[in-house]
Amino acid sequence: MLEETAAWRQPVQETLDQYLATVNNPHLEAAMAYSVDAGGKRLRPLLLLAVVTTFSGDGQQALPAAAALELLHTYSLIHDDLPAMDNDDLRRGKKTSHKQFDEATAILAGDALQSAAFDLLAQTSVAPETLVRLVQLFARAVGPNGMVGGQVMDMDAQGHQIDLATLQQLQAEKTGALLAVAADMGAVLAQASADDAAQVHAFASAFGRAFQIQDDINDVTETAAQLGKTPNKDVAEGKATYPSLVGLTGARKALGDEVAKAKHAASQLSVPAPQLLALLDYFETEKQ
Repeated sequence: MLEETAAWRQPVQETLDQYLATVNNPHLEAAMAYSVDAGGKRLRPLLLLAVVTTFSGDGQQALPAAAALELLHTYSLIHDDLPAMDNDDLRRGKKTSHKQFDEATAILAGDALQSAAFDLLAQTSVAPETLVRLVQLFARAVGPNGMVGGQVMDMDAQGHQIDLATLQQLQAEKTGALLAVAADMGAVLAQASADDAAQVHAFASAFGRAFQIQDDINDVTETAAQLGKTPNKDVAEGKATYPSLVGLTGARKALGDEVAKAKHAASQLSVPAPQLLALLDYFETEKQ
């Protein structure tokens, strides 16, 4: 990954640490920090910051919004792992929150991270009308037509045969929405033109589709040690995935197609976008 892009990980982490240090309850702070600090590539914050800096925006000013995305993402992982949902024991090679603490604490840590994400986002120093737009985009990404809606689709589809179009909609909401909004918020913060904002959105949408296809491929080709979570879980639970619907070869082709779409969208921007293109290294360094 481009050094300029990767260099934002530390400022994002510092922003997260500073926010979590304000939590008054030590038990709750420990549970929140456990999942926030469990690892991960910080792709959503890096995507927002890559968009901002591509258009010569102020990355430092954008840090609260970027870190807020990571809090929101972490909340979704905690709840996704719960026994009532995916019932996972491992996340990023560590015990899931409800295994490390208990189910009630995990639920509350997730709840706290969701509200904390909005609190941190609201600390972004921008004009009031810009902040309102950011909050609106953020809320829509997590809400009934975003992550939560996608999670319900995922649960409803379990044990049922669904077609590729339905799987794509499910993944676009459950996984893609938060990646797409990272780019959309970056475009708002950088005051990108309408044309550039549309191409940034196209880039992030393709990135999100590729991300989920890669995850589906990894689930059936990698070990628990490589994944940091339980492999073959989707298959065991009767969930549709790209490999189950189009085969492993078809899934790898679909992955390549989405990466190509992302590259094309980046090439249509009014300015060079090495920071965005660097994020695609995530796929090119994975097993193909």
